[in-house]
Amino acid sequence: HLNLSWNSAMDEQRPGASGLRGPVLPPSSVRHLSLDAGAAHRGGTMGVAQLGEGRWTCEMAIPQYTGRVADWIINEEAPDAFTEAITVMTIMTIASAVLEFVCDLTYNITMSLIHTSVQGAVFQAVLKQEIGFFDENKTGELVSRITTDTNDMSEALSEKLSLVMWYTARFGFLLFFMVSQSWKMTLLTCMGLPIIWVIPELTGHFHQTIAAKVQESLAKANQVATETFSSIKTVRSFANEDGETERYRQRLEDTYALNKKEAAAYAASTWASSMTTLALKVCILYYGGTLVTRGAVSSGDLVSFVLYELQFASAVEAVMRYYPEVKKAIGASKKIFEYLDRKPEVPPEGMLAPEHFEGHIQFKNVRFSYKEGTEVLKGVTLEVKPRQITALVGLNRSGKSTCVKLLERFYFTKKEDILLDGKPLQHYKDQYLHDKIAVVSQDCVLFARSVRENIKYGYENATDDQMYEAAKLANAHDFIMELSNGYDTDAGEKGGQVSGGQKQRIALARAFIRNPKILILDNATSDLDTENEYQINQALLKKSKNCSVLLISNKMSVVEKANHIIVLNDGMVKEEGSHDELMKKGGLYAELVEKQNRGFHRQEEEKNDAQ
Repeated sequence: HLNLSWNSAMDEQRPGASGLRGPVLPPSSVRHLSLDAGAAHRGGTMGVAQLGEGRWTCEMAIPQYTGRVADWIINEEAPDAFTEAITVMTIMTIASAVLEFVCDLTYNITMSLIHTSVQGAVFQAVLKQEIGFFDENKTGELVSRITTDTNDMSEALSEKLSLVMWYTARFGFLLFFMVSQSWKMTLLTCMGLPIIWVIPELTGHFHQTIAAKVQESLAKANQVATETFSSIKTVRSFANEDGETERYRQRLEDTYALNKKEAAAYAASTWASSMTTLALKVCILYYGGTLVTRGAVSSGDLVSFVLYELQFASAVEAVMRYYPEVKKAIGASKKIFEYLDRKPEVPPEGMLAPEHFEGHIQFKNVRFSYKEGTEVLKGVTLEVKPRQITALVGLNRSGKSTCVKLLERFYFTKKEDILLDGKPLQHYKDQYLHDKIAVVSQDCVLFARSVRENIKYGYENATDDQMYEAAKLANAHDFIMELSNGYDTDAGEKGGQVSGGQKQRIALARAFIRNPKILILDNATSDLDTENEYQINQALLKKSKNCSVLLISNKMSVVEKANHIIVLNDGMVKEEGSHDELMKKGGLYAELVEKQNRGFHRQEEEKNDAQ
């Protein structure tokens, strides 16, 4: 069962659910969620239950004394009984109103807390999935599950918890007082219950199916919007705003068509509920009137019973009114529970966290494929020595970035063939590993926060002096100080308020501030001009005295300064050595250098011709 607390959501893992890649177990239910949520917030739910019992006790007394008033009006006897009944009804009404206010306040606060817990648990359950999960599931759909579907499910949780309280307290009170008035009329009422339950159930089944389809359609529409906004520069550069608008409108049209079906199903369900409850009321009035004429019950008893039955019927009617909504939430919750139940395809975390860490990397005949049957790495053997700069070069799709992803534990090999300081990568604790390794990629991401927060994201407890030092090392301090608010300037969505080169330098500062033992630069200087690139190279030479540097770059002017160069091609190591050694061999590395030089000279000639 789900324990709705942020810590336990991260600590506990459960087997997977159907529909997603990974081992599965049968999905959970809203009933389980209701019980677990109530247990997690026991104080609030118990308080609501006790207040509800007091409130309903007061309410149950009012029809009883109303019947006494009716008998007095008809018989005009025992005037003291009339005064007593009015006095008790007044006290009970005031007490019921006060208890209702306190109960509703406590209930709504508790439900808000439960909703927050549910949404937090779903977010963390998604966040701890392996990287391959995010490769296969679109961002827009994930966001829709966490927001829209969670809201719908939380509403169902509120109703479910309310219904549990209703039937454990109010239902028992109503039956007791109804039987005390007339067991025969109570029996008639109970005989009508199956009809009231069965007919809406039949109409609600179709509504549940349509509701699930509506959620799927909304998720697809959200995906289009998310994809368009996140790629707005590409959309604008191709002048495809109208095309994306039409694509989004088409998704909304699909949702609208399903919404019409859902509205019809909802109307049918509520209509069936209203008709059955109305028919039951007519039957009770007819039969009760017959009992009064026979002298079996008094007029006051009939009045009291009708009032009890009205409350009873209103409770059933409320259930039937919200039942389609609960059905809708059940359909929406299936995907949420798939996320909550899914076990990440991540090997068990290791326990190694040594105080001394050199940063010695070894790949020993590493084979890896993202999908079965297509190997990306085909027996790669390489070594990155401590306090040296090691470069990986090669054509596109040669496996360079895959090596980095394996080191970051984004993906996993089947064997223990990647070693850090002589120990298998899988044996290290995740947090320890990521504290020791810092990566800066070509497509570096900045968050929509201040520059200060983005740099300190690498080490949240860093002082401002440490931040300034890291920024200076990345040659970023000067341009940051020239921004409108300096380090407090908002970087914008995905760093959109700064240039590509500035973004890379901020990302470098974020990596430097961690003082890592392994620094990986995956085309991290691709957007830098010659001067900034030179400054970064000097910083790398300085950093390499304290850590291992793994450098991936398409610029040979950057690579040639490395202590050791490894050339990959088609997922295999073709050659390795220093720049001078590889140039003398005249192999693939020399060919890459020559091609880049020819391209550089051609650009210079074209520039001169243009001038």
